[in-house]
Amino acid sequence: MQRVAFKMKLNKGCEEEYKKRHDALWPELKTLLRKAGIISYSIFLDKATNILFAYLTIADAKRLDELPQHEAMKKWWDYMKDMMETNENNSPVSIPLQEVFYLE
Repeated sequence: MQRVAFKMKLNKGCEEEYKKRHDALWPELKTLLRKAGIISYSIFLDKATNILFAYLTIADAKRLDELPQHEAMKKWWDYMKDMMETNENNSPVSIPLQEVFYLE
């Protein structure tokens, strides 16, 4: 199992809507994430900075590279682009984080 962590930036004032949209995650997106091998996925918000910290576990992190090719992922990014810093393809700007400690 591999652990992957990254951070993203949420626009000010979008905190409640961001949570609301994730609470109603589309079934087709959930299925896509599971098929990619994601076991668990959490996103945390630092309210002081509006930085989102995401953490997921996956069997093979290379499978994450396949997600941008799927229509459900592209639609989700389009749906979420008004609330976050995004790239030209509407994907969120995500900055990978290096693991420096893990206690099992």
